Amino acid sequence: MNLNRILNIVANVIVRRLVNLGIDRGLGWLRRRGGTGAATPPAAKPPAGDPRALVKRARQAARIARRLGR
Repeated sequence: MNLNRILNIVANVIVRRLVNLGIDRGLGWLRRRGGTGAATPPAAKPPAGDPRALVKRARQAARIARRLGR
């Protein structure tokens, strides 16, 4: 293995961890945010449902998207 390949592998591991961290923090922020959201009228918003289930589905979708991107 040459040095270029080793650096590429290390960079991919670091980027993957940073992306996972950003997604987890962003989803956690969305879950904690709550509120009614004054920017959109209530009639335009779909019913939210269970926030934990929404976060779980968003994480699953992010995981699938990362797998497809490889």
